[in-house]
Amino acid sequence: MNPPLHIFNHLMNKYLSKKITSRQYQSEADLVAMQSLLKESRFLTDDWCYAHVGDLLFWFFQIAIHLNPHEHIRLWYADEKLVGYSILGEDPSFDVQVHPEFIWQGIEEQALEWAEKRLIELRCTEATLWGGNLVSGSRQDDPARITFLEQHGFHAGGEFSEVNMLCSLNHEIPEGTIPDGYVVRSVSEQGELSNRAEAQRDVWHPWTVGNLKDEDYTMMMRLSGYDRELDVVAITRDGVIAAYVNGWNDDLNKIGDFGPLGTRPAYRRQGLMRVVLLECLRRMQARRMNRVCVSTGVTNFPAQKLYEGVGFKIANQYLEFVKPG
Repeated sequence: MNPPLHIFNHLMNKYLSKKITSRQYQSEADLVAMQSLLKESRFLTDDWCYAHVGDLLFWFFQIAIHLNPHEHIRLWYADEKLVGYSILGEDPSFDVQVHPEFIWQGIEEQALEWAEKRLIELRCTEATLWGGNLVSGSRQDDPARITFLEQHGFHAGGEFSEVNMLCSLNHEIPEGTIPDGYVVRSVSEQGELSNRAEAQRDVWHPWTVGNLKDEDYTMMMRLSGYDRELDVVAITRDGVIAAYVNGWNDDLNKIGDFGPLGTRPAYRRQGLMRVVLLECLRRMQARRMNRVCVSTGVTNFPAQKLYEGVGFKIANQYLEFVKPG
């Protein structure tokens, strides 16, 4: 529920008087503050104006294992309160998230200026890696963000636009039928990290999501916000992780998120992904989440059908925007 207008206006007047400063990412305390920013911003708006903390944590993980958070994340503060952040990621990609009390007052422009300046530097030293188009995005119902992107040279039409789907947890979640020879449970911290990393590589190769070493997954499990009970896997009799889902919870707004997830090619078409999703939904419900979101490509109809089969419905759409390199 959004706050009453008079409370919102009071908070806005309170923060507008503060001095805005910016700096690069420094430590895990910053990542915790970034999560708090998203949770509070969603609380003040809705489910779609801001990224889920699960999106942030996985994006951060990709930055941490492939790049350097200290060079690819910038933060904006109003006095000591974090009110915005920006990420320059691989491909290359640009994202900016600004607290609703500070949106469209200059932070977004500063963030894009920072990202494009950094991108020029990277293209001078690693042209092959950074020479492509700069991509960003917006929900379809966010005209201000769309206008901002278009005014700064982006246009709609990227390859990776997505549908955003939502599943209510205000009902009993059925138990899935586990195929013979499999067990569904949380991933184990002991002796299973290599197996878990290999499953992600096998599902996502050659995409960036699948580019990780065994030891990288240890970093994932140490992230503030990671919950091993929501890292649900389906395992064969021989101990091979055949399917998995990473679940993430926003405890303030009572909304979970799925991603990444997948079934290894050799184990598909057995219903494993369905039972893994249902188990993770049940665990989220037990942690008092009341809804869960997931996203997939606008033309990925098999995935959309799978999600619909466990209770998801299309609720929004993410549009990719591209700025020529």
